[in-house]
Amino acid sequence: MEALELIDKIEKGEDGFTQLKLDFSNSGKISEEMVAFSNAQGGIIIIGVSDSGEIVGLTDKRIRELNQIISNTANENVKPPIYPLTEITEIDNKKLIIIYIKEGNSKPYQTSSGFFYTKSAGDKRKLSTEELRRLFSESKILYADEEIIQGTSIDDIDTGLFYEFLQKDNPDLLKDIKNNNIDLKTVLNNVRILRDGQLTVMGNIVFGRTPQNFTPNFYIDCVNFDGNDVSADRFIRKLTVKGAVRSIYDKSIEFIKNNLRNLQVEEDFNSSPKSEIDLRAISEAVVNAIVHRDYFIQSSIKIFIFNDRLEIINPGKLPNKLTIEIIRNGISIQRNPILNSICKTVLPYSGYGSGVRRIIRLEPNVEFINNIEKEEFKCIFKRRNT
Repeated sequence: MEALELIDKIEKGEDGFTQLKLDFSNSGKISEEMVAFSNAQGGIIIIGVSDSGEIVGLTDKRIRELNQIISNTANENVKPPIYPLTEITEIDNKKLIIIYIKEGNSKPYQTSSGFFYTKSAGDKRKLSTEELRRLFSESKILYADEEIIQGTSIDDIDTGLFYEFLQKDNPDLLKDIKNNNIDLKTVLNNVRILRDGQLTVMGNIVFGRTPQNFTPNFYIDCVNFDGNDVSADRFIRKLTVKGAVRSIYDKSIEFIKNNLRNLQVEEDFNSSPKSEIDLRAISEAVVNAIVHRDYFIQSSIKIFIFNDRLEIINPGKLPNKLTIEIIRNGISIQRNPILNSICKTVLPYSGYGSGVRRIIRLEPNVEFINNIEKEEFKCIFKRRNT
């Protein structure tokens, strides 16, 4: 790093990407910083500088000692191990060590004492249980849709819904169940609706009798505001949509249809009116919200209708390294792979990653916003006045 750039970072002080250390006496403290940066977006640790930004420097002997400690800490006190790079630089004849730590590819990272940290502004904090579960999910160690819901059983499944699914997906298997040729519980375990005799998250939200009893964040808030902002004093209509996946989808689409305008698009007075926003595009967006939302986040899907636009807000930013540009090109990563597979039969959904491209084709002015800080993904359709 160039001296002027380094001086600028020191003068600006600590933030989410820069940590200042005068020195450190044990590997425990430095391992916490390494873990925090690895679980966040990476950063640098500058050693030889006080918290106030005074450049004190390090002796050659201390630099050799610290380099050895840094290497041992990264390998032995960070789990899984990381591989930081160090640089020795000099400012005003005072030597400093810069440790470069990349964002980790094997999150979540923890100290050898079993603590998980991440960055928070200029400091670090312990990861919450919810954040840990999401990181495990992103690392493919754990998917939200296959988590077991403690305290549930086969009695919490609406077998009628499951039989409807089998009638479309595998009618021969349905006959075998009804003829007692195969045990229902065995089938439910095979398709990941049950695990260890209890419902999975997917099993509950797709086939549960009362899904919100066990997955309380699974519902859709629908509001038609009288204005262009959520701070509007009045609403025209609002509805909290609950139930299993298919029911939630149907009720949400019905709400949208009833609250959008139908416009005359041809000169003939007797011609059929059309929705101001293409309902096929809306259907894709609602399905994507249900299938691809982050079920580790305790929040609802939101469908907000304003005077000038329709917003579908999905809990959870795009997973892993996905960006708006990437999904516009039809590339997708499955956050909930089992739910994704089941919903190909339950919902009007192909699961081929073509949904976003279809939305763009039907509504070219659609806007996508991937809000990393708020942990949400927005799909915004502009309303037509004429």
